[in-house]
Amino acid sequence: MNITSLQTFLAIVESGSLVRASQKLHVTQSTVTARLKTLEEELGQVLLNRQKSGTTLTPAGTKLLRYARIMTGLWRQAKFETSLPAGLESVCTFGCERELWHGPGRAFFNGVVSGHPEMAVSVHQGSASELEEWLDTGMVDVILTFGSNARVHQSIHSLPPEELVLYSNNPDTPVKADPKYIFVDHGEDYRRLHGETYHDAGTARISFESSRWALEYLLDRGGSAYLPRALAQPHVKSGALFELTKAPIYYRKKNLIVNDLAAQNWNWFSPIVAVLRATPSG
Repeated sequence: MNITSLQTFLAIVESGSLVRASQKLHVTQSTVTARLKTLEEELGQVLLNRQKSGTTLTPAGTKLLRYARIMTGLWRQAKFETSLPAGLESVCTFGCERELWHGPGRAFFNGVVSGHPEMAVSVHQGSASELEEWLDTGMVDVILTFGSNARVHQSIHSLPPEELVLYSNNPDTPVKADPKYIFVDHGEDYRRLHGETYHDAGTARISFESSRWALEYLLDRGGSAYLPRALAQPHVKSGALFELTKAPIYYRKKNLIVNDLAAQNWNWFSPIVAVLRATPSG
């Protein structure tokens, strides 16, 4: 078994067919087929069901998938670390949700880069589920996420929660009957709580997954929206936005989740976490 065969197996799974995998890997389809056949012969198991519409995993293929991701992730990390230029001793691979980069994500990054010149840092953006999978398979060492799932050899470090506050460009905007209300999707827990509070408010005409996009729309066209306090505060100070104080405030958990094995020699990690915990969200 070799890394190339595992990488080919993953490319087939991710693309859904041998043809698309060959295009992704820039090799011929016969090469992809040969690599898959070699891997199946080594394991003594059929890994993929081949159909005209594409491929699907067999039970054996499903079992191999997790290990294939772990092994290729470790190989990628090993290549990264062994090819570091002189003066760099190790690498921290950091995964961050897009909404968390401006604030705690950048603060974590700056803490490593500014205070530890011997460390190389690789940053990846992903959703909560992607980041948790990457952490589980060794593709990243530490993640900053709204999620809270940790596996064996992983530790969760809770950070101050994000305050979600209702803002408007007009201080007299009604809390529940604003026709220009903008819905921002802040996750499953928020959707549930928001739905309970505003069950009789109808469906918003405009909705965003990104707080920053919603903020830009709000500043350009007016209306009201729930935004992170830290994000909106500069515009409150400038007089462009107003907090609707009669509206409820929601809280969204933030967590650093780290691979304990990767971090066992990081003497800088705990001090950075302490600084992030001491920094309020709002």
